[in-house]
Amino acid sequence: MSLNGKTLFISGGSRGIGLAIALRAARDGANVTIAAKTAEPHPKLPGTIYTAAQEIEQAGGKALPVLCDIREEAQVAEAVARTVEKFGGIDICVNNASAIQLTGTLETDMKRYDLMHQINTRGTFLVSKMCIPHLKLAKNAHILNLAPPLDMKAKWFKNHVAYTMAKFGMSMCTLGMSAEFARDGIAVNSLWPISTIDTAAVRNLLGGATVAAMSRSPDIMADAAHAIFMRPSREATGNFYIDEEVLRAEGVSDFSVYAPGATGPLAGDFFVPDEVFANSGTKIKGIY
Repeated sequence: MSLNGKTLFISGGSRGIGLAIALRAARDGANVTIAAKTAEPHPKLPGTIYTAAQEIEQAGGKALPVLCDIREEAQVAEAVARTVEKFGGIDICVNNASAIQLTGTLETDMKRYDLMHQINTRGTFLVSKMCIPHLKLAKNAHILNLAPPLDMKAKWFKNHVAYTMAKFGMSMCTLGMSAEFARDGIAVNSLWPISTIDTAAVRNLLGGATVAAMSRSPDIMADAAHAIFMRPSREATGNFYIDEEVLRAEGVSDFSVYAPGATGPLAGDFFVPDEVFANSGTKIKGIY
């Protein structure tokens, strides 16, 4: 089974997990639109929409880099229209773009609060809304939100309520849209890592090289996403998938390839329910 000839629309895919998902699809021969706002190199955040497109082409796919701020409705509409014009439709929408700030209520200024909600919750809603008319025409259509399970425990809110609200807003899009568009055969799911993932966000905001050494590579999320896209959209919808659980269901038992440099327990990610850690065969140190 393959994504050959399928078209993916990925928000914020110029680096990290979004780019890894794009490259995994590209190896199948997929078409990928990278809709992100990084056109110029950033000193702390490597990668632009153009370098991402080059990597996608080198991996065997076809790429469309589109400069797009997903907070702007007109820009999203144009990016979707350009995708359909170039590739003939959209089969998969990946809501990867996200903003993070792990601060308490008094330390969170409203500008940052607004940014997280505009990109995470509103951006996921908007990108999905624009893609859905085209997904309705696709065979085995999928929306995948990189969002956590709705584990409504106070511990996930108390230290960074604004960020948690914004991420759970993405998860609520999964919950609602999966039911709303079930008759149309559009699968709407969330995917979240059981461990931290070695990305620029982890290195810059969540502990630097120390946490990065306790993290897995973005490839585990890419492989899990690919497995989800292979599942029948009318059957596999409304799920809050965890990367490791997805791959175990596919028969994977050795996860060392995703963290070859790790020497001890991995760092557990935010929002992962306690029972998921308990059922995992991996040594993971929970955040809380």
